[in-house]
Amino acid sequence: MRKILFVVVLIALFSAFVIGTLLYHAKPESNAPMAPQVSSAASTTNATPPLPQVDRTALVRMHSPSLGRNDAPVVIVEFFDPACEACRAFYPVVKEIMAANPDKIRLVIRYTPLHKGADKVVTVLEAAKKQGKFWPALEALLGAQAAWTPNHTAQIDLVWKHLDGLGLDMNQLRADMAAPEIAKIIAQDMEDGRTLGISGTPSFFVNGQPLTDFGFDQLKELTGKALKEAQRK
Repeated sequence: MRKILFVVVLIALFSAFVIGTLLYHAKPESNAPMAPQVSSAASTTNATPPLPQVDRTALVRMHSPSLGRNDAPVVIVEFFDPACEACRAFYPVVKEIMAANPDKIRLVIRYTPLHKGADKVVTVLEAAKKQGKFWPALEALLGAQAAWTPNHTAQIDLVWKHLDGLGLDMNQLRADMAAPEIAKIIAQDMEDGRTLGISGTPSFFVNGQPLTDFGFDQLKELTGKALKEAQRK
């Protein structure tokens, strides 16, 4: 009987030892840092917010000058400053992309006159548009940009001679430059630019997608993707 009792006591002591050992190793060391406990609500709050969606209503307005078919499957929207050297450099690239894809791309121009005096040149372009001469006037001014932007400042008095030969009624053009609707167009474009986060020119959107990597090849690549997506639809 004593022998049995002795065995039972030994088994009980051994069990207590094992349980104690397991409990000791289960708890963290006193010097080890405790991992922070994050509730599901806190993790949701601290999560990186999704990228904002482009406000497509701010991309194109009824007044916006456009080149190409209205039903073109790909639309390139350019926020543009006529005194911007990069805008001048990109213009022939955009025309090249359009020429390589006839009737498939439409170019829409929005104004972001950030250079000093550039807003006055925009009024010239809008006044030329009233005479159906927007694109010839634009190309003439871009071609001579260096001549009327000394020190990166647009000087309206240096613009006029570069419009010769376009068939413009210059007296009418000067009068139309003061039209209140032109000031409203510029204000609307600038407001839309702020809505879309435009901080420099040129800024491009292709079918609503912004050109995030700036460059000629990057614009061609983004346009090519839009063309392929349009073909699959």
